[in-house]
Amino acid sequence: MAITKGAKKAHRGSLRKRVFNSRRKDAMTGAIKNVRKTIASGDKDEAQKLLSTAYQAIDKAEKRGVIKANTAARKKSRLAAALAK
Repeated sequence: MAITKGAKKAHRGSLRKRVFNSRRKDAMTGAIKNVRKTIASGDKDEAQKLLSTAYQAIDKAEKRGVIKANTAARKKSRLAAALAK
């Protein structure tokens, strides 16, 4: 546990940031799951619409540092490949 005053303040800040990061990550994984579920059902038009939403969620997570750039690129690439298949 934090001992100094500055460390306690930093810990409070990290707890607040954790909420935003987990929310961003949950939104991203939910969007990816929706796309994969729609692809599995065979509705390509709907999947194409959801793909842009998933891309947006992935890009926001990358921008905020929740995931790294290569991870974001890999996720987008695999979604596009799954849709094309």
